[in-house]
Amino acid sequence: MEIHYFGDRDAKTVLVQMVDEHDMDFMESEVRLIRDLTGSDFLLVAVHCDSWNDDLSPWKAPAVFGSSGFGDGAGRTLQFLTEKVIEPLKDRVFYLGGYSLSGLFALWAAYNSDAFEGVAAVSPSVWFPGFTDFCGKSAIRTKKVYLSLGDKEEKTRNAVMAKVGDAIRDIHGLLEEKGCRCVLEWNSGNHFQEPDKRTARGFSWLLKHNQE
Repeated sequence: MEIHYFGDRDAKTVLVQMVDEHDMDFMESEVRLIRDLTGSDFLLVAVHCDSWNDDLSPWKAPAVFGSSGFGDGAGRTLQFLTEKVIEPLKDRVFYLGGYSLSGLFALWAAYNSDAFEGVAAVSPSVWFPGFTDFCGKSAIRTKKVYLSLGDKEEKTRNAVMAKVGDAIRDIHGLLEEKGCRCVLEWNSGNHFQEPDKRTARGFSWLLKHNQE
């Protein structure tokens, strides 16, 4: 995995995001949007995945579109972030965010690590088989969670992915029941619209609540 840095390398607040090639095309735009929305000083660490479906999946699952299934590499990815990003930048405040499967990973990581002050799961793949049950049985280990989804994302013919709307509503409810500060925002459009703007809004919400 390759690590890319954006923003102020000395900033006390660090935003961490797992990305693919498509995301990298929008990172500069995303950073500008976060600055415009918050006026905050931050370092954004973008970690480029080697294998998107393997590196970000918490457990193995069959393919739901195309022929590529899902691996179980999320644990290894979290260990990589801990050793290569968090430990070298110790004594700072870390937020983890991501889009799509990266958003699912961010939410999963919040149940498996104390390293993050908050997470932004933006249009996350919470349709992932077994994930809602996992959230119901597990304790969240972060203070703040931002969730968002496009209002057309659940309107798909794919039976598995169509569950994303009910799943994110259920997870939002579970987090509120457990006393986590959590918001669920709905964006206009389908899954593929304005990922940089949506992710910027997620990180901005976390930064605006940084002292709470």
